[in-house]
Amino acid sequence: MSLLRSARFPAIVLLASAILALVLANSPLGPAIAEVKGAYVGIPGVFEMSVGHWVQDGLLAIFFFIVAVELQFELTNGELNSARKAMQPAIAAAGGVVVPIAVFLLFAGGSEAVDGWPIPTATDIAFALGVLAVFGKGLPSGIRIFLLALAILDDIVGIIFIAVLFTDDVNVGLLALAAVAVAIVGVLSRQLDRRNRLPIAIVLVLLSVTTWVLVYLSGVHATIAGVALGLAMAQRPALHVRHALEPWVNGVVLPLFAFSAAFVVIPSVSPSQLSPAFWGVLVALPVGKIIGISVAGWISLRVGNRGAAPHLSLLDLIAAGSLGGIGFTVSLLLSELAFADDPLVRDEATLGVLGGSMISIVLAAILVAQRARHHRRAAPTADDELPPPSRHEGQIA
Repeated sequence: MSLLRSARFPAIVLLASAILALVLANSPLGPAIAEVKGAYVGIPGVFEMSVGHWVQDGLLAIFFFIVAVELQFELTNGELNSARKAMQPAIAAAGGVVVPIAVFLLFAGGSEAVDGWPIPTATDIAFALGVLAVFGKGLPSGIRIFLLALAILDDIVGIIFIAVLFTDDVNVGLLALAAVAVAIVGVLSRQLDRRNRLPIAIVLVLLSVTTWVLVYLSGVHATIAGVALGLAMAQRPALHVRHALEPWVNGVVLPLFAFSAAFVVIPSVSPSQLSPAFWGVLVALPVGKIIGISVAGWISLRVGNRGAAPHLSLLDLIAAGSLGGIGFTVSLLLSELAFADDPLVRDEATLGVLGGSMISIVLAAILVAQRARHHRRAAPTADDELPPPSRHEGQIA
């Protein structure tokens, strides 16, 4: 299990799952696997979803629960618990959202692909920290802290996009019942330190499943149920649950989602025939993120309190921006949601996410390694013995 809690291994598993999906989708086995992915599972006539949707709407809600627990911790006890701490990464994160959108719209504005503008705004922190762990030995802890805070803020933006942009025909009654269930989870979770833990834990699990069903049936994307539950739970038990779930999320949930989302047939067309969504995402992730994060981060150092965060040079910020361009998990989900009604454009946008993320991984490896060498030369003993941080640095992991 410790391997699945490390920074490096989950990123490798995630990438391998996506590559395997691409290979199989374009092999003779592709049609058979696609049939399995599209098969409906559940109670006939009552509650059914395709296998692909069980992965996207069901399993991924567990991932978003973990994200929400992380958000709760960082906003109350971590790197974002004050405006002073949050200012620099918040400004950089804003640049890392606005500029990729602008780059995407340069390619897709005015076309049918324009709805994909949220796709290149995400940062996959698991991948980013994996690259940082492999190539960043000797980097100051300030860069790691900055990247973690930046990615957390990116997660918040992604959650808002999912909740607001991809919700249709909301059933207010069912959503209100889900809110009541979440509130009860919040109250009961604060009783877990007392006796009778097992009955309370069982009730919490049942209420969590009920919340997910109610949110799904209400018309709001079901992953928001995981977010609400993660924010509502008392922090101590929530962190224990996250710790227990983390290996399963890293080893099962995210690889299955990566496989499902990346299972696309590469179109047999010339580059000029590819959708603007492909080119927009392909360029916006590596280029938009580097420009947005580095420029906005550099500005934040000059307009804010210099003591608000560890000093980062422009080259450090460019390296962090390259890591921010690894969109992957949330970008793949946004691609699925943005083009749910147009499978062809969705698949091309997915290829753009994979291509843009791979370009960012290569750029990040080069830039991070260069900055790590620079900092090791400048301070040979500083931070050299620090272990690579987990995604939840400062928490249980």
